[in-house]
Amino acid sequence: MPKIICVANQKGGVGKTTTAINLSACIALSGKKVLLVDVDPQSNATAGLGLFLNDSQMGIYDLLTGNADMEQVTHPTAIDNLFVIPSTVDLAGAEIELVNQEHRETRLKAALSQLDPRYEFVIIDCPPSLGLLTLNALTASHSVLIPTQAEYYSMQGLGRFIQTIKMIKGSLNKELRIEGILLTMFDGRTSLAHQVREQIRKYFKNSLLDTIIPRNIRLSEAPSHGKPIFLYDNRSKGADAYIELAREIIARSKKIAATSTLETSETAS
Repeated sequence: MPKIICVANQKGGVGKTTTAINLSACIALSGKKVLLVDVDPQSNATAGLGLFLNDSQMGIYDLLTGNADMEQVTHPTAIDNLFVIPSTVDLAGAEIELVNQEHRETRLKAALSQLDPRYEFVIIDCPPSLGLLTLNALTASHSVLIPTQAEYYSMQGLGRFIQTIKMIKGSLNKELRIEGILLTMFDGRTSLAHQVREQIRKYFKNSLLDTIIPRNIRLSEAPSHGKPIFLYDNRSKGADAYIELAREIIARSKKIAATSTLETSETAS
């Protein structure tokens, strides 16, 4: 069964899509089969992988509305082991269309239950809001990765978002947990960045990931070329950081899987 991680934050401009693209690509680079699901109507993750659909091709909108199955909406990318369910402009109206539908919060979860078991990771890129699309992603996921800038307003919004996660855990997805808080666009030259990092470490304890994504011009340039950072410039600091993030996420997943196996065996005995 694949591990499903949604990359979410209700605040925009925190490196959410950059993280979804590059984490997916770097995990795939390690030899694991990965699916990136773009549930953001802006379609930035789709374009960031160089994918542009023609009128006959289908994406996440068709899957959520029941007009297509997983095989029809899954597309290969230029990277071995990385596949994508793309977003299209039609997705902008999906929240309105789904609002009166039964099981509207679990449409994505039901679709992903039919996923090919050979996938090891599913990464979901969410819109910068707490609407029905993000709710579907959080309900379908095992964990949520929260990118945030080392700035005061980002830290303030972080607490509110974690409260939302707790509400969803209590009502729609009892297995949902925080994968980690990821500092992005980190400028180590400023004292504010270090102060915010220490405040997050203090208040959110073990949730802060070890990996830090630096502010890096090559990361900003890569999406316009339709490439993840390691294809655009594999010698950049941004590429090094996302490769390190992939290693950390894989290691955490192995640790959690081992813990779950141990708890299951102890319960059975």
